[in-house]
Amino acid sequence: MHQIISRTQLSAEVFRMEVAAPLIARERQAGQFVIVQVDLDWGERVPLTIADADPVAGTITLIFQSVGRTTHLLADKQVGDTVAAILGPLGQPTHIEKLGTVVCVGGGIGVAPMHPIAQAMKAAGNHVVIIMGARNRELLIMEEEMRRIADELILVTDDGSYGRKGLVTQPLKELCERAPKPDCVVAIGPPIMMKFCAETTRPYGVHTLVSLNTIMVDGTGMCGGCRVTVGGKTKFVCVDGPEFDGHQVDFDNMMKRLRSYKTREDADHHQCHLDLELARKA
Repeated sequence: MHQIISRTQLSAEVFRMEVAAPLIARERQAGQFVIVQVDLDWGERVPLTIADADPVAGTITLIFQSVGRTTHLLADKQVGDTVAAILGPLGQPTHIEKLGTVVCVGGGIGVAPMHPIAQAMKAAGNHVVIIMGARNRELLIMEEEMRRIADELILVTDDGSYGRKGLVTQPLKELCERAPKPDCVVAIGPPIMMKFCAETTRPYGVHTLVSLNTIMVDGTGMCGGCRVTVGGKTKFVCVDGPEFDGHQVDFDNMMKRLRSYKTREDADHHQCHLDLELARKA
């Protein structure tokens, strides 16, 4: 059992929780994730990225959006309550080195998993430019945390209620047109956002990493639910990723697989937030 140490609601459906997990806090690296089982009676397992960790206090920070039954159950937990099981750290950590200029693009809830990567890239001596995007100001999370890291912070909202009006790909294109161009781009957010970030950087030859969040069950590569096609080869997000070369990912196939349970969701009268986001961005 893992006790919830703190709980904060960041927006209507986004929550931040610090959870006691001393072994994970000590071992985790930027880019890795955990699989959470909220209780033993109803055992769905969901992958969540480690947004931060305190190895001294023995806690990890999870930031998640309540979109389904399990994440709603987790959101209902209060300080002092417990989470049945947390497995991790899982996945391959981000390769961190001094590259020069690194642009970190976070869309929506993707800002949370971007946080430890931006931290690590800054600590390695890189010039870090952070682009954060959301539909509106209320949905923009972790601005102050990212501002403390960034050498340059660019805020974008779809409706223009905060920062620049537009999509994250607009300032990303401008950065790619600078001389010198960025040495690396890391993009995390909705699949359609990551796809178009990769397409934005492709003509400029800027190496682009994306962190994928696919359907996942066991986190060990055995179930095959998280498989994606990268460079024409089958990869498993849980063990080969979650980060891949964005110019090699077959995003269309990945998004099709993410909609595999749409019929079941419709039958259960559940409107999937991911489908809504994809439809809105298309």
